[in-house]
Amino acid sequence: MRSPPGRGGTFPHVKLWTLHSDGALDGPDDVVSPSERLSWGRTVGLGMQHVVAMFGATFVFPLLMGLSPQLAIMMSGVATLLFLVLTAGKVPSYLGSSASFVGVTGIIAAHGGTASDKTGALFFIGVTLLAVGVVIHALGPTFMHRLMPPAVTGAVIMLIGFNLAPVVAKTYWPQDQWIALVVMLFVVTVSVASRGFLSRISIFAAVVVGYLLSWLADVGLGPITGPTASGDVTTHLRIDWAPVAAAPWFGLPHATTAASPGWHLPTFHLGFTLTVLPIVVALVAENIGHVKAVGEMTGENLDPYIGRAVGADGFATILSTAVGGAPTTTYAENIGVMAATRVYSTAAYVVAALTAIAFGFSPKFGAVVSAIPGGVLGGITVVLYGMIGLLGAKIWVEHDVQFGHPVTLVPLAAGIIMGVGNVSLHLTDDFELAGIALGTITVIVGYHLAHALAARARTAPAVPDLSGTDLSEPEDLTRELGWDGSHHS
Repeated sequence: MRSPPGRGGTFPHVKLWTLHSDGALDGPDDVVSPSERLSWGRTVGLGMQHVVAMFGATFVFPLLMGLSPQLAIMMSGVATLLFLVLTAGKVPSYLGSSASFVGVTGIIAAHGGTASDKTGALFFIGVTLLAVGVVIHALGPTFMHRLMPPAVTGAVIMLIGFNLAPVVAKTYWPQDQWIALVVMLFVVTVSVASRGFLSRISIFAAVVVGYLLSWLADVGLGPITGPTASGDVTTHLRIDWAPVAAAPWFGLPHATTAASPGWHLPTFHLGFTLTVLPIVVALVAENIGHVKAVGEMTGENLDPYIGRAVGADGFATILSTAVGGAPTTTYAENIGVMAATRVYSTAAYVVAALTAIAFGFSPKFGAVVSAIPGGVLGGITVVLYGMIGLLGAKIWVEHDVQFGHPVTLVPLAAGIIMGVGNVSLHLTDDFELAGIALGTITVIVGYHLAHALAARARTAPAVPDLSGTDLSEPEDLTRELGWDGSHHS
């Protein structure tokens, strides 16, 4: 039988979400858990924020990979729904495309690979992720806690958030610094000063306000001279409506042609597959860090779901690349939205996913979102990315992590700088570890290596102080070293 009317969305015999406080928020500090939802009107607004947060990267990265952005948007929605199902609705997260894939697809293209060659190689990233997820799930949460105690978890989350800082500083903010500044101040003011639901949708509201301000600036001040998203300095209007006007209202992604990528079947080559597989390290690190961040925000122990999350990401990547779409990963941008709103309802992610699927059938709506001015995104992301990074510091404080000894301080410091500074380690001519992947590995391996060395040093016998001892006779040396049985630990 169904749940009582008004108690949440349901299938027969299955309650999906419990209605939180009659569908409203009780105050600025009220928290909505993953298993709850607000009224559907409010949930739709929150879902739109998640669409805004993920859209730019999910649209741009496939373009850089030579794949269809429309198909990538559609499959990101499918992937997110699949992820929510496979994690039993416990891990609110959005799956979209990632910069991690751009470099390796460029290598494939440089060696004459086609779009189907790229998706064929990326297909096996999904297979590998799925296998890694199964192994993590089999080893259990105790293993994950030992691998990533609070000191390590905080450092990984911090470097994930702050690693995104160059995206703000080099891509979004320079496009229109004054609009970015106004939007940033709007987000801060509304998030803090507003007591109503507006504070929870401050990101979405900032997009609307920033869009309007950019249009007014175009009308009143004319074009701006500055960098575009590609980095080229040109004189242009802040809002380009030409792609919106040209895009049809409805239409499926087309099949791949020589002139334009679309849907297609992957082709498999061992050499290309071996080229891309090492980035699985980065994807596993991102997934673990993101799940840890969500667990910290929701106050729930999500370690038992880390294996499911990694495996679900792999399954989603298999599904997407099988039809010519971009591979997927969990998104830090959407974690930032949850940090700002304190609403972790998976219902909002379902709305976001369904919206993304609808965008896949409507290029017009996708063009409207992709036309959001860079300055607007700059003002939003400068807040969101910083909040992700500070979640790491929050973990340290709440778990009383001590930095008075080099055994913790040194490896974490090194890993954070590697992650934040995008330090790279070139392993071969075609592969490097960089940024989040290298920083995470440094934190985890360095932390455990340092503690193992410290433990070994504590258990090693102390070197005796033999100064001032008459060692002219052999029995004196034997006695001082304890070899005669007189010294006991």
